[in-house]
Amino acid sequence: MRPPTIRDVADRAGVSKSLVSLVLRGSDQVRAEKREAVLRAVRDLGYRPNAAARSLGERRTLPEAPTRSGGGTGTPMVGVLLHDLRNPWYVDLLDGLNSLLHASGLRMLLADARLHRRVGQDPAGPLLDLGADGLVVVGTLPDPAALETVAARMPVVVAGAREPVPAGVDLVANDDEHGARLVTEHLVGLGHRRIAHLAGYGAVADLRRRGFEATMRAAGPGHEALVEAGDLTEEGGYRATVRLLARAERPTAVFAVNDMTAVGVLSAAEELGLRVPRDLSVVGYDDTSISRLRHVWLTTVDGAGHEVGRRAARCLLDRLERPGGEGRVHLAAPTLEVRGTTARPPAITG
Repeated sequence: MRPPTIRDVADRAGVSKSLVSLVLRGSDQVRAEKREAVLRAVRDLGYRPNAAARSLGERRTLPEAPTRSGGGTGTPMVGVLLHDLRNPWYVDLLDGLNSLLHASGLRMLLADARLHRRVGQDPAGPLLDLGADGLVVVGTLPDPAALETVAARMPVVVAGAREPVPAGVDLVANDDEHGARLVTEHLVGLGHRRIAHLAGYGAVADLRRRGFEATMRAAGPGHEALVEAGDLTEEGGYRATVRLLARAERPTAVFAVNDMTAVGVLSAAEELGLRVPRDLSVVGYDDTSISRLRHVWLTTVDGAGHEVGRRAARCLLDRLERPGGEGRVHLAAPTLEVRGTTARPPAITG
């Protein structure tokens, strides 16, 4: 379905295109009843002015404001709405996404969803205003149902999240439940019996917790699974670990929901005089650049961020070529990266 044009608004309101332009510019030279007719047509049709074209027209850099896709540049453009610029795992995802989009002749325009929500703006609004031809949502949005309106106008793909999405929207993510099983099997295989999981929030964190708990149950009697709530941050990991290690029977291994949380675990262990991995094994998730720092060298799960990005780009390109159809779920296979923070528990070392 093509987006509505200023001509569609004019036809719906029964006025000229020039009068629609006057209303959209906020001119006071339009009668109240005509203004209301235009605004009603704008709402009914879901019309959004092309912000880039409008800006060019106002600066008088061109004799007539362009209305082509890609914000008036003639180059197809994909809007990328990022849930959280602070999450290092998204760097690999964006790299995979942009590499395929660029190779296919599309430009990527990035917007910070967290910032737009903080100032009360529709997160996708600026990308629509700039004439994006498709949208990739990276990470979890508070209200996935809000994508329905956008998905009715252009192809939409969600990457790196596991919340429900509207019909017709593809979802590409890491197989988080399987990744958590790999971690837990690794720790059980080393001989750990009392293992803690620092959990997070949201669908991705829930899947990681589910994989951990299911694998611990499958390990049989004598294996104890501890779960401590966290908030996906280094500070949250530190506080949760201090609580865990204050127990009379502390765990011999900690599986953190992500690498940032695992860094907090390492800090708490050092502060409390425990050596990793001799006294405490630690595993993260995401295989971010932080985990590969030599003084960290964290055992973690490679969440296939680059591959998730490339698959998301492929899904969007397919939908641009062949619009419509049911949305699909694509899961990339994770792998365990064993480094220097896991070993056999103290009781059986040697």
